[in-house]
Amino acid sequence: MPRRFVPVTPARTPLQTGVLVVCLVTGFATLLDSAVLTVAAPALRDGLGASTAQLQWILAGYSLTFGLALVPAGRLGDRYGRPWFLVAGLVLFALTSIVGASAQGADVLVVARLVQGIGAGTANPQVIGLLQDHFEGPARARSLGAYASTGAFAAVIAPLVGGVVLALAGPSGWRVSLLLTLPFALAAAALCVRLVPRAGRAPVASPGLDPVGLALLSVTALGLLVPFVLAGPLAARAPWGAVVVAGATTLVWWERRYSRSGRTPVLSPELLGAPGFALGCLVATFTFGSALGFSAVLMIYLQEGAGLTALQAGLVTTPGALASVVAAHLSWRLVRRFGRAGVSAAIGAKIPVAVALLLAVLLLPDRFVVASLVVGQVLTGVTGGLSISTNQALTLERAPSGQHGVAAGMLQVSQRLSATVCIAAMTGAFVGVAAGPTGHGAALAGAVVVTALLAVAATACSVLDDVLARRRRARAGNLAAEAALQPA
Repeated sequence: MPRRFVPVTPARTPLQTGVLVVCLVTGFATLLDSAVLTVAAPALRDGLGASTAQLQWILAGYSLTFGLALVPAGRLGDRYGRPWFLVAGLVLFALTSIVGASAQGADVLVVARLVQGIGAGTANPQVIGLLQDHFEGPARARSLGAYASTGAFAAVIAPLVGGVVLALAGPSGWRVSLLLTLPFALAAAALCVRLVPRAGRAPVASPGLDPVGLALLSVTALGLLVPFVLAGPLAARAPWGAVVVAGATTLVWWERRYSRSGRTPVLSPELLGAPGFALGCLVATFTFGSALGFSAVLMIYLQEGAGLTALQAGLVTTPGALASVVAAHLSWRLVRRFGRAGVSAAIGAKIPVAVALLLAVLLLPDRFVVASLVVGQVLTGVTGGLSISTNQALTLERAPSGQHGVAAGMLQVSQRLSATVCIAAMTGAFVGVAAGPTGHGAALAGAVVVTALLAVAATACSVLDDVLARRRRARAGNLAAEAALQPA
């Protein structure tokens, strides 16, 4: 009887193993850091006497500078070699975690978190670049999948780890939380120096930094963020709307001009005009920002509104995180069978879940609200696991040939900036409403409403993308049929 042929997967070389270890540890450190801090937010605010605005900057500032650093750091890594910038980003990340943990004032921690975001945003593009440089074909897909799984694992354990640290360390536990990722960052930097050659593959030609475009993007992002962290009447914040309009308008004009000169802008007009890419980015923007913003609000509510300990709050969110990981592993089947329509259905499922959770918060006794939140987090975790990575994959598929690296950078920047705005806006609104006569229940209900509205917007963009894609395919089919009927 002939033997059945079983394809053999080539073993990784020692260099590939070293690169993979460095990349996974780097991703774990930078992704765990932000998630752990949301659990420690109430203790941090009490320990430093931070104002609402300072708390918003502490939670959202990391995502802001993380996103803004991604594009220039990735291009510098292309030009001068990725290992150097990976090590530099990790060292900066580690040093600022020490500064933040030893801060005696909230303003010091705000600055430390902003600089730490730069470190994380410098290191992470090098991770993707190194995996692409040292792996090919199925091995590259597996290495990128391992990196994504590491991020999911960090999200799963962050609430529990943060809760355990705060339970053991007491009021100063938030300082220990800021130091949790320090050994991982230092270990990744040391391993990179030891295992990853600085002069292996020749650096590729860099598309340039586009400093003007990056500056205009920063101004526009700040214009969106600052109104949510300013105190006082609405009229005092109105001028920032003009900043956003002027910054965005100038950014569009400059990027088109920069692109026509033959250089690569931060926001490529060609990509934004590609069918489906802009809509896919909007879907990712709404879903990513909503998830991180509500997560920050939920941790504050569970500890200050429901009276749970940090560990108990972590246990409430853990089932949802696990459900998200399981659903993400099954999401490829959804896309293979239903395509974009399946992703739209998964995102749309968040809307009835949010409505049901809103009714539970408004109508049920307080002792049942926490149980409702556990169920809601599990259902939301399933919908997120089915839709987030699949939407990213479908969006990046729409990028024109030769633009996939730039497209990935644009997608990450949009997600990080949306996280910045959503975290700042939702935490600020929650703390403000919770301090009023209606209390924490009304504040949580408001956050759920915002989440539902963002889910509606994401669903609408995803459905529109599917409709337009079907029309394009129908037109292409008609043109092909007409061409076939033409006489030779």
